[in-house]
Formats: sequence, C-alpha cells, structure tokens
Amino acid sequence: MIRVLIAGLGNMGLSHALAHHAHPEADIVGLVNRSGRVDHPDLAGYPVYTDFAEALTATQPDLAVIATYTDTHADYAIAAMQAGAHVFVEKPLAMTVADAQRVVDTAHHTGRKLVVGYILRHHPSWMRLIDEARALGGPYVFRLNLNQQSTGAAWEVHKTLMQTTSPIVDCGVHYVDVMCQITDAAPVRVHGMGLRLSDEIAPDMYNYGQFQVIFADGSVGWYEAGWGPMMSETAFFVKDIVSPNGSVSITDGNKGASADIDGHTKVGAILVHTPGADRSIEMPDEPGHQALCDAEQAYMLRTIAEDIDLTRHMSDAVSSLAICLAADQSIRTGAPISLGETLS
Repeated sequence: MIRVLIAGLGNMGLSHALAHHAHPEADIVGLVNRSGRVDHPDLAGYPVYTDFAEALTATQPDLAVIATYTDTHADYAIAAMQAGAHVFVEKPLAMTVADAQRVVDTAHHTGRKLVVGYILRHHPSWMRLIDEARALGGPYVFRLNLNQQSTGAAWEVHKTLMQTTSPIVDCGVHYVDVMCQITDAAPVRVHGMGLRLSDEIAPDMYNYGQFQVIFADGSVGWYEAGWGPMMSETAFFVKDIVSPNGSVSITDGNKGASADIDGHTKVGAILVHTPGADRSIEMPDEPGHQALCDAEQAYMLRTIAEDIDLTRHMSDAVSSLAICLAADQSIRTGAPISLGETLS
C-alpha cells in the first residue's frame, strides 16, 4: 500500500482524494485543508491538517499530492521529496521557471518520482489527436483557445486564482504541453497581448490574454484564454492543428457552456483532413473529469511501482511553463521574449 497525503481540497484536490480513496493500492493517511474541514462524506474519516509541514512530519507519506494554489507548489513539492515522498503536483508546476527547475532538480537528486497534473496526457481522445497530428509531420500551425464565461461562484474562483496566476498561464500550460508533445522542438520566441476587462481584479492583472510562440522547427502556435462574465461563448473552444500535409481538428462544436468543466476535455470527434480526403474519427464514451483524475492518480502509482522514467515528462513541464510565463512577461512589458533553444 502507498501511504498518500493530499494537500488542497478544491476542485482538483477533491477529485484526486476521491481517486485515492477508491484505489485498492492507496492508503490516505492525511488531508491538508486551510479550513480544517472536509465536506465530502467519502473523505470524512481521514485525519485533517491545516499545515502542510506538520502533516508531512505526522504522516510520513510515500506520496504527496499537491493541489494547493500555485505559489505553494514548488516549496511543498521540494519539502515532500526531501522528506522521502514521491510527488504529484497540479499544474502550473511553479510560479517561475527557476522554481520549476528547482523542483525537477530535487526529483533527480532525491530519486523521487515527480508527476505534473497534465490531465490531457491521460485522455484517450487527446492522445489520439496528438498521434494523428504527429503522423502528418511538421512544421505545424497550432490554433488553440479556451475562454470561460464565468459568473457567480465560478467567477469568484477565477478572481481568487488571478491573485497569483493569469488565465494564459493557469490554462495555457495544458495546451502548450500538447504543442510540445506534437512538435518535439524547442520554443524560440513568444509574443503576448492581454487586457484587464474588469475592475474586480488587481490593477496589474489581466483576465484576457493571447500569445504567439515560434518553435525551432518553424512551427508556430497561437493560444487564447479569458475568464469572466464578459467573455463571449462564440468560438470559445478552438482546437486546430495544421501541417503542410493536412490538418487535425476537434469538430464537436456542441460543447455546452464554457463553465462545463467536463466539456474542456471532451473531444467528441476528430477530423483529419488531407488534400483530397477527409477522415472523421468518432470518440464515444469519453471519460469525465473524475475518471480522468482517477487515471492520473493510477498513473502516479504506476510510476512508483514500475519505476517509470519521467525525464521527458518533467522536461516538458518546465518547457510549457516557460512558454506561458514568457507570454505573461511579454504582455506586461509589451515586448517579444526570446527563449533560445535550451528549454526543450
């Protein structure tokens, strides 16, 4: 049995906790929540802590699942690995590239497994999308976005997230990770633009952003993300990859409201277009949010049991974060950011 400590019981942390609660090889030894409460009946019997360091010492876990706010990720992950635990940490990996690299370096030095919460890597439809795009061959044009029209409680969550992290960083790392998996090339230059569309967020924060990224193989990518009650739900979900030999696209236009979390990962159908021929790939019975979290945590446990090499996984996590943070810097400075070819 793997002894598991879970920190953070928001949307993702709760789902990860439920995944381990149901997994026969996991034993939850503690939950960390700032409120000291657990509101889900399936988790009511587990010890609850309000302090992560105290919980680490008290429970001595084999695995720490970190689903707290981004500004705690690096320090919590490093503390857990130094205490002997493997780590699953939600995206984004850290607030800065230097901190992200520090986490990865700690994983190498301690020999602990480090998995970052890129949920699309465990989704069969997205895995198929990536395979189909790679089969076409590059260089590529990536056209990706995810805008969320949020009101009420969802807007409150977004405003809280924006105290530390912009939409293009929080959501963008998922889709930039998809770009990185398809092209295999290093990012070279990023140019971002953004706008603050609400007086309810800090003056130095923006709730709409877009950026362009150029890769060393000539591939170019565009990503857009916006949060808030003012956002349009027209074309809020674009997933389109073009190469000299054709294109691969998600064609399911009926995604429901942008606030539907399950809709953010669902594909429905994939259209593969090549000159003179189109091929539609139906993807029925796609996993929902909880099933994807179950798959993520099952993979985390397998990396420990089977000693899976996570070198590429960790490198991709740093690279995708570097692109999104460069876009954020570009938005704030008004200038393109050169990344060089050292982040692949």
